[in-house]
Amino acid sequence: MKYILSFFTFFQMIFFACGQQIPAKLPHLQNEEFDKKVESLLLFSVPVIGVEELNNIQSEVHIFDAREKEEFEVSHIPGAVFLGYQDFDPSVLQSVPKNDKIVLYCSVGYRSEKIGEKLKQLGYTQVYNLYGSLFEWANRDYPLVDKKGKPTKKIHTYNRNWSKWVEEGKAEKVW
Repeated sequence: MKYILSFFTFFQMIFFACGQQIPAKLPHLQNEEFDKKVESLLLFSVPVIGVEELNNIQSEVHIFDAREKEEFEVSHIPGAVFLGYQDFDPSVLQSVPKNDKIVLYCSVGYRSEKIGEKLKQLGYTQVYNLYGSLFEWANRDYPLVDKKGKPTKKIHTYNRNWSKWVEEGKAEKVW
């Protein structure tokens, strides 16, 4: 019996250690289905920040876009700097002090979490992943700009399947 109890305890520890480390309090996404999708995609290896909070502190943080160049050029958060995903170039961060607050985003948060992990490995201490990322930003009607910095309602939704997470009428979906 002692061995069975020990095995059961060991199994529980392994099971919970391998599972997602979901924070006790996540930012609220407007669409409950989208919220569940985002939560299922993330490992929460990088702390998250909500779009409403970012909108309120935009001028106080460094914002980086972890999508592909084509997506960034269609639209991005005003003031965001292209960092990339496939062609991630850490030299873009040369002028950013390692202890400054950095917020990363992509379409839904998966790619930005992966880039956030890399930044943490490079020694950046205040790295945050935008929960719901650009899709939630658009769903809240927060401003987007194109590659020339001009306001736009377009958003690159990667493909038709992912475009369902941007609410109808909130943005013009392109892929």
